[in-house]
Amino acid sequence: MELFPPLPYEDWRETKETLHRFAQTVGKVRLAASTRRNHWWNVPFHLTGRGLTTRPMGLDDQGRFFCIDFDFVDHRLLVAAGDGRQASFSLPGLSVAGFYDSLGSALAELGFSPGVKNPRPYDLPDADRPFSEDEEHCAYSPEKVNRYWVVLSQVNLVLEEYAAQWSGKTSPVHHYWHTFDIAVTRFGSASIAHPASVDAVTREAYSREVVSVGFWFGDAAFPEPAFYSYVAPEPASIEHHPLRPGAASWITRDNGGHLAILRYDDIRTSSAPHADVLAFLDSAFRAGASSADWDLAREACPGGVTDTVRQGRG
Repeated sequence: MELFPPLPYEDWRETKETLHRFAQTVGKVRLAASTRRNHWWNVPFHLTGRGLTTRPMGLDDQGRFFCIDFDFVDHRLLVAAGDGRQASFSLPGLSVAGFYDSLGSALAELGFSPGVKNPRPYDLPDADRPFSEDEEHCAYSPEKVNRYWVVLSQVNLVLEEYAAQWSGKTSPVHHYWHTFDIAVTRFGSASIAHPASVDAVTREAYSREVVSVGFWFGDAAFPEPAFYSYVAPEPASIEHHPLRPGAASWITRDNGGHLAILRYDDIRTSSAPHADVLAFLDSAFRAGASSADWDLAREACPGGVTDTVRQGRG
């Protein structure tokens, strides 16, 4: 296998647009059936050895629960009940409407009705169209979906390595179905009070100082895959902090804020792609955390170790 294989945005755009809506359909079930956790940590997907999982959810007074998994090797969706019963269906050839109907049938077959609210895309151009009416998005290339999962898995492991170097509050590494990126977030101690005019999703996600890093696969506004980092709230003049490696840069967002960016195609041609990604993540984090006066020495966790004897400090 190749580390960071090619995945040009335009080459799989139609498949990505369909898969994104498949993921959002399952994500709405996860949102409805999981116990809410701080910063929406209950909502994203986690990776498996074959695809993505919602993790178990929907526990009721009879002890029943269920889990939904995407299998991107055999290209099926599996709904599994806690009592061992399963229902599954093939993904290639389905429109979003067909996927929505098949998922509903699979859940009903196993006796689950999670009560999804607003079964429509979130923050996508067709946000007003119910999943059940979307026959437009129906492209699904098994080869390209499998390539996406391979890239996702490799990035996931690099983000896990980055996450291990910090002992402060840190999110899991998880795949957000609404934005279709994979991210890990480190939190500062300061609370951020947003006004009621700010939407509820944002108020919960950014109720503390954060430095978030991750990877997305591209969209119409930025049509290429890239590693990224941002700080919220953003310190003044963060865009003047140096980034590593030399291919990394700051870009200005539509809202006037800044993203640290390392384009995937630049890192793929690097002589040391693994080390360069870690260098980028660390430099972007330090730009944000030092500007916000976080105690970097206290929360450092070199090699994933907090034992001071093992670190040579005790």
